[in-house]
Amino acid sequence: MAKNITTSGKLKARDLERAIYQEFKANARKQLNPKQLQRKLKVKNSKDSVQAALDKLVSTGKVKVNGDFRYQYAGSQRNGSDGGGGGSKGGKRSNDYAEGRVDMTRSGAAYVIMDGEANDIYVPAQRMNNAQDGDKVKVRFWTPGGRRKPEGEVAEVLEHSVTHFVGSLKIHDKYAEVNVDGPGGKTLSVAVHRAELIGAKDGEKVVVEITDWEVNRYGQISGKITAVLGTPGSSDIEMQSILINNGFQITFPEDVLAESEALPGEITPQEINIRRDMREVTTFTIDPLTAKDFDDALSIQYLDDGQIEIGVHIADVSHYVKPGSALDAEAADRTTSVYLVDRVCPMLPERISNELCSLRPHEDKLTFSAVFKFHPKTFKVTDRWFGRTVIHSDRRFTYEDAQEVLNTGEGDFVDELDIMDRIADKLRKRRFKEGSIDFNSNEVRFKLDDDGKPLSVYVKERIDTNMLIEDFMLLANREVAGFIKKKQERLKTIIPFVYRVHDEPDMEKVAELAKFAAALGYEMDLSSPQTVSKSYNALLAKAEEDPMVKMLSPIAIRTMSKAVYTTENIGHYGLGFENYSHFTSPIRRYADVLVHRLLAQNLEKGSLFKANAEKLEETCKHISSQERKAVTAERESIKYKQTEFMLDNIGEEFTGVINGLADFGVFIELTESFVEGMISFDKMDEPYDLSAGKLSIVGKKSGKKLKMGDLVRVKIEDVNLERRRIDMSLVEVLKIHGEEKVEKKTRSRRGRS
Repeated sequence: MAKNITTSGKLKARDLERAIYQEFKANARKQLNPKQLQRKLKVKNSKDSVQAALDKLVSTGKVKVNGDFRYQYAGSQRNGSDGGGGGSKGGKRSNDYAEGRVDMTRSGAAYVIMDGEANDIYVPAQRMNNAQDGDKVKVRFWTPGGRRKPEGEVAEVLEHSVTHFVGSLKIHDKYAEVNVDGPGGKTLSVAVHRAELIGAKDGEKVVVEITDWEVNRYGQISGKITAVLGTPGSSDIEMQSILINNGFQITFPEDVLAESEALPGEITPQEINIRRDMREVTTFTIDPLTAKDFDDALSIQYLDDGQIEIGVHIADVSHYVKPGSALDAEAADRTTSVYLVDRVCPMLPERISNELCSLRPHEDKLTFSAVFKFHPKTFKVTDRWFGRTVIHSDRRFTYEDAQEVLNTGEGDFVDELDIMDRIADKLRKRRFKEGSIDFNSNEVRFKLDDDGKPLSVYVKERIDTNMLIEDFMLLANREVAGFIKKKQERLKTIIPFVYRVHDEPDMEKVAELAKFAAALGYEMDLSSPQTVSKSYNALLAKAEEDPMVKMLSPIAIRTMSKAVYTTENIGHYGLGFENYSHFTSPIRRYADVLVHRLLAQNLEKGSLFKANAEKLEETCKHISSQERKAVTAERESIKYKQTEFMLDNIGEEFTGVINGLADFGVFIELTESFVEGMISFDKMDEPYDLSAGKLSIVGKKSGKKLKMGDLVRVKIEDVNLERRRIDMSLVEVLKIHGEEKVEKKTRSRRGRS
C-alpha cells in the first residue's frame, strides 16, 4: 500500500475511491456520511476529497445517495440483498428492468452489460427476442433461486448495432427469404420481395438490409437485398460476410472517396512555418513487412547538454480529416480498421491511409509529435513537448531488419537503434515494477497462396524491436493523458478527454482462477489489486515452462475487465498506469483522432478547451462497441482459416494438448498449428466423468485421469467449414508434460505425414 500514499500521507484519488467502494461493498446495508467515512477509513484526506470520491462513485452507479448526505452501496439494491429492487426469493420473475448492451456468446445466449453495474444479466438464447450482439436493449431480470447472478429476458431492442447482414437467398414459389447464420446455429430468416432480388439467384450469397424487425406470422423479419456477392463457398465471400455481419461496410460512399481525392498532396511553406521543423533530425519507421500505412516514426538526437532527445511522431490525420466533413462522419461511424487474416477493412480511404498520412521514407510528412528528453545515464524522462511537426523519414525498417542490426551490431543507424533499445528496456522494466501485467498471448498467422488458401500456420514471434516500438508508444500515450491530468489539476477544472481505461478484475472470477491455480500447485495472493497483478505475472511466467499452467492463461485473461474508451479516467489496471490514452494510431483508430484534436486545442499556454462531455462520452461508447465487433470479426476470420487449413486432413492423426473441458467433451489445441477442435465424450476411448471443478476427467472403467495441459494423440474425424467446426477422436494419451517430444510449431501443407 505504501506506494499509493502521497508525501503528505494521504491516499491518492483513485485509491481513496477504491477504499470507499470496498468499505461500502463489505457493509452493504450501512449508510455513512463523508465525516464518518473519514474516521472509519482512518485517512488524512480532507472531507472535500472524500466528497469528491463519493460523487465519482455515485456518477458511476457504484454508490447511491440516500439523503442527509448519507451514502450506501448501490449493488445491494441490484441483487435484492436488502429486500428491495432486484428479484424475489425462489427465483420468481419480477418487473425489474435495466438497459444495457448485448455481449453474445457462441451458443447464442448473451450477457447484458450495464454501465456502472458489477453484475451482468444472463439471457438464454430462447429469450433473446431477436436481439443481436452489440444491440442496446431493455431487459427484464430476476435472481433465480439458489443463484447470486441475475437472469433475464430481452423485453425490447432499443437500438440495433448492425442493420446489414450476409445470408443465403432462398427463392420459393410465392416468396423469397434470406437465411442469416447466427450464434449457436440459430438462423435469422429475413423475408424479401421477389420483385426486388436485383438479379440474385437461388442459393447465392447476398447482402440484406433489415427494414422491419417486427416478426411476421411466419417467424420472419423483413428486409431488402442491397448487393449480390455470388456463389457461396469462396474464401473471399466468407471474409466479406464476416465484415458485413459484424457491422462493417466493405466500400466507402462516393462523397467520402471524392473528398479524400480532392485533398492537396503538397505541403505548403506556410504550413511548415507554423510547425516545429524536425526534418534534419535522424528519423525512421519500424513496421511489419506487409504494412502499407506507416503511422508512427521515431527520431533521435543528442543535445548539447548530453541529454538524449527521442521523438514519437504520429501521422497528423486530424490535419486532413476535419470535423463536419464526410470523411470525418465516415471515420466516426466506422471508428476502427478491421484486420482479417487476408485483408484490411480500413477506417479511412487509401488516399489518406496509404499516401497522405503514411510516413514513407524520403518524403516530408505532417505529424503530431510527443518529444522526450532522457537523462543519458538513468534514462529517466526529464522533459516532454507536444505539438505539430514536419518530419522526413530517412529509412523504413521492418521489425526483422531492425532486429538484424541490433543482433549483429552492424547496419544503418546501429548506434541509434542500440540506445533506443536500451531506453525501451528500462521503460519496460519500470512499467512491470509498477504493476503492469504481461498478457502476451499467441498471435496466429497464416501463409496464404494467391487464392487466399492457407499453406501453413505459425505463431508470430515477438522480438525486441516489437517491444521497442510498443514501449515508446505506451510512453507517448501515457504522457499525453498525464498532460491533460496535470492541466486539470493546475486550473482546478475538468477537461473532457478520451481516456483508455481498464478496470480492476472481477474478484469473484479471480477467486475461481486462484482455485484452478491452487489445484496445480500455484498459490495466488488476492489480498489487494497490486498483489493480484504480481500473482498474474508470476503465473504467466510459469506458463512458459509448464503446459498445464499455460492452459490457465486464457482463463486469467477472461477474469480481466475489458479495456474501453471513456471520459471517466479510472486508470489502466493492466498497464499499471494512472493516466492513459490512445494517441499513436489515428490512421486506424478514431479515438486517436479525437485525442489529437482535444490535445491541440489545449496545448497553447493559457488556452482551455472543453468539449461537450455528454456527447464525447456517447462517442466513446460507440468506439468501444465498434472495437468489440472488430475483435469478433478478426477471431472469426482466424477460425475460418484454421478450419479451411484442416480440410485436407480428415483421417489424419496429430498431437494436441487438452485446453478445455466441458459437459459434452474435451477441447484440443493441435501443437503444430494451434487449430482447436473437440472430442465429444462418445469419441473417447472409454466413458469419463467430469470433475466438480472441471479441471479433470476420470475414466469410469480404468480410473485414468486426464487434465488440462495433457498431451494426446487425436484423429481428425470431420471438418465442417460452414460451421467452422473440427471434430476429433482420441487415439491415445501420450506421456504427460514434455516427456513426449512435441512436434514442430509450424509445418507446411506439402509433405505432411
